[in-house]
Amino acid sequence: PEGDRILILEDTDGDGRSDKTIVYYQGKELISPQGICVLGNKVIVSASPNIWVFTDEDGDDKPDKQEAMFTNTGDRQHDHSAHSFVFGPDGKLYWNFGNNGHRVCDKDGNVVVDKAGNKVEDTGNPYRQGMVFRCNLDGSEFEVLAHNFRNNYEVCVDSFGNIWQSDNDDDGNKAVRINYVMEGGNYGYVDEMTGAGWQSPRTNMETTIPERHWHLNDPGVVPNVLITGAGAPSGICVYEGDLLPKPFHGNVLHCEPGQNSVRCYRMEKDGAGFKCVETVEVLKGARDNWFRPADVCVAPDGSLFVSDWYDPGVGGHAQGDTGRGRIFRVAPKGKKYDPPSVDTSTGPGAFAALQNPAQSVRYLGHVAAQQMLDRVVAATKADKLEEAIKEAFGDWDFRGDAGFARWVWLVSLTNVNDLVPETREKIDSVLFMVIHRLFDEHNSPEHMRALLSRAKRIGDLELVDWIKVLMARRSEEDVLGLCAVALRSNNEEAMPRTWVELAVQHDGKDRWYLEALGIGAANKWDACLDAWLEKVGDKWNTPAGRDIIWRSRAQKTPRLLAKIILDETIATDELPRYLRAFDFQAKGPERDAALVQIAFAGFDDAERRKLVSTEALKRLGRGFDVTKDPGAQAALGQLLDEVRGTSQFVDLVSRFHIQTRYGELLALAQQQPDGQLAVEAMQALLETSEGPRLIDKALTSGDVAGATDTAIALGGVANKEATDMLMRALVDVSRHLEIRKAAARSLAKNRRGAEDILAMVKSEMIPHEVAAGAAFTLHAAPWPEIRAEAGKLFPPPPSKNDAPLPPIAELVKRRGDAIRGKSLFANAATCAKCHKVGDEGKEVGPALSEIGDKLSLAAMYESILFPSAGIAHSYETYSLRLEDGSAVNGLLVSKTPEEIVIRGEDALSRTFKTDEVDEMKKQTISIMPADLQKLMTVEELVDVVEYMTTLRKAKGR
Repeated sequence: PEGDRILILEDTDGDGRSDKTIVYYQGKELISPQGICVLGNKVIVSASPNIWVFTDEDGDDKPDKQEAMFTNTGDRQHDHSAHSFVFGPDGKLYWNFGNNGHRVCDKDGNVVVDKAGNKVEDTGNPYRQGMVFRCNLDGSEFEVLAHNFRNNYEVCVDSFGNIWQSDNDDDGNKAVRINYVMEGGNYGYVDEMTGAGWQSPRTNMETTIPERHWHLNDPGVVPNVLITGAGAPSGICVYEGDLLPKPFHGNVLHCEPGQNSVRCYRMEKDGAGFKCVETVEVLKGARDNWFRPADVCVAPDGSLFVSDWYDPGVGGHAQGDTGRGRIFRVAPKGKKYDPPSVDTSTGPGAFAALQNPAQSVRYLGHVAAQQMLDRVVAATKADKLEEAIKEAFGDWDFRGDAGFARWVWLVSLTNVNDLVPETREKIDSVLFMVIHRLFDEHNSPEHMRALLSRAKRIGDLELVDWIKVLMARRSEEDVLGLCAVALRSNNEEAMPRTWVELAVQHDGKDRWYLEALGIGAANKWDACLDAWLEKVGDKWNTPAGRDIIWRSRAQKTPRLLAKIILDETIATDELPRYLRAFDFQAKGPERDAALVQIAFAGFDDAERRKLVSTEALKRLGRGFDVTKDPGAQAALGQLLDEVRGTSQFVDLVSRFHIQTRYGELLALAQQQPDGQLAVEAMQALLETSEGPRLIDKALTSGDVAGATDTAIALGGVANKEATDMLMRALVDVSRHLEIRKAAARSLAKNRRGAEDILAMVKSEMIPHEVAAGAAFTLHAAPWPEIRAEAGKLFPPPPSKNDAPLPPIAELVKRRGDAIRGKSLFANAATCAKCHKVGDEGKEVGPALSEIGDKLSLAAMYESILFPSAGIAHSYETYSLRLEDGSAVNGLLVSKTPEEIVIRGEDALSRTFKTDEVDEMKKQTISIMPADLQKLMTVEELVDVVEYMTTLRKAKGR
């Protein structure tokens, strides 16, 4: 009740266990804080919606001052909000938030405007979802480094300026990833242009869910370093000590509480990016799967500290253990904790602190050494400066390349602004030469070149000149990629020509480098593409050149994309890539002209013609009148014949108002009335002036089977017009019983219809046998009051036996039959109705292919028996009230300014225009039925859970 606490734990007798605890601070404003960063006498605590800075001014281990650095940032008590701050080698703070961060506001509540001039908020203008930030220690000079993550839990930065983090997928999709953060990058959680979710159909859609989850086939999406599968990733750091064995040195350490492990990822350069060449398990929960490592940090002696949340489950905002947590220290055998003494009052002491592997110690060394270096520069003549620096700091005993890198950063940050211009130029020149001499002495390893390419301005060189120096000395893609990224904020006149010199070195094989070029050309694409075309001339149409066109966003891009698509030497299976690129071009006459050109090109190859025409027409605005062009009209008719029976057919008929094909839409809906295509066809018909008449005619025809299928198909639409048609069919005693029962079943799928049916049954307005068609649907309704009323009017059959369920504490002790459980799980009326394992089942709730790695036995039983207790993020139920009075429940698949897509418990997606929705509310009740256990005996429930425990990564299921 008093709020969460910040604790100082101390080992006073050196036995390796904490024996002294100080409550540094406790307060009600700290509710499930997601990060803590100690920098000298300041403690930065991330406790959304606020970022607090506590300052202990008198050294008594109690804060004397508490200030908000940022406010109104993220949802309160939500692990997808603001996360930990870390101190970078450039003297700045790095941090991030997940996709519930929403925005960053200053201490006065105003939305922060970053250095690029953009508001820092998740609106798509231009940023989306989770983001990574950099700012000064006081929060100024704010930068958004990358965006479009789901829940990027913590960021870390190594001494060379490389930025790393993990990102969590929509639970159960085996798409948890490790990211190398390329500054300016879009990381593809949602569609960059529309904000549509990753499950929304798109051209050139990736073949596997982990790739599809991050839009990896889209131009403008930075690649992933590694996909780690299912999990719940959290804390991360880079190990730059020397106490642990060499394989750990300079590599990423990461906590994966969903997999009960702490891992080391060994990284190597991969062109302009990185790849993981080995994953090493550092710690693994072996006794139970309650080991939930939340964070890992490097201690001042080079050992590791790992915090363990310790809980039966993870995710969904639930916790099962509130009283226990652990902190482990990891070190070689026999290495007791012996942190070095720190004295930053002298130059050598400050230099030694700067070399320390612990962030908190490095901060002290950085601040002290920076102040000393500034004083030396201000008091020394240029020709004596290098000697004076060495004298002030003693022998430069660098602790490996990382220590050297921190010193280079420090020298490059030296303050010369207070000096007169002539002196400043001389001092700048000396500092520049100091850096270069050190650079050469260390044999220019790749990471050092990367470090130097990040320097925005060193000496008297402007950025484009500095890039030319680097290009002349080294041409590896890692350096060139960083140079390209650095151009994104450059407005020098020579910038496009410099970009071209980088672009012509793309060989068509390195996606990292291509995205670096795209980031560098952002907001300057017209000038950059013009300069590139001038340079390459007619030789642009090569694999590497087509890459540049595919990634570009210039006014000329649509015309060049059309040339590629019309080139019949390009394989048909390559075309979806270039067609998708049209979705990232500005809407206008250039884009429309290119689409018309390829839509009616008349390829001899039928497969190519169907693909290109369908995709091009889909992208033309609904205002395009095909009837004004007889050739186009004939081509469209041929295309419709070729795609009959598909979603493309429905879209084209609707988009271009082809009235002669409306009857085919109705027939399509009747063929598979419970399917996704029926929903789309019925929605398309109801949006036309002629469609409702056709549907009504089908409902009243003498064709009982056709009328029944029409009533079933209408149930997927759930708007007022469909509801009114179904109600007329329900109450019309002249209709066949099967038609009326189908109408009842369809009406029961939306709340208004369900309430009307129950009211009519109670008042005996419709026969019980007619309403019985809706009984099963009413019993499975997502609204508790509807289910309760249905239980009274349509009493459910008794369960397999009437034995009461024992408490969970007893259930977890039982062992079941996994083979029988697998069969029960696959029953269409139980788990497989909403969950997939591998390729089996329906995709409504989270996939459960590796649930045995994520949840303990207790957590599994709780998820089944009390599904609303912990709802996985992105699987919350939403309720839509439409302007016509209809109501729909389901999972939110996608929401854009134009449309909202909801997936019901039948696994069907329904699309609604945003302006037709009066209200959209997130519900606190899970879409999963709360009485699923009634379908099973106690023994069968135990069997199902036993089977679920076998669903682990190691077993491939």
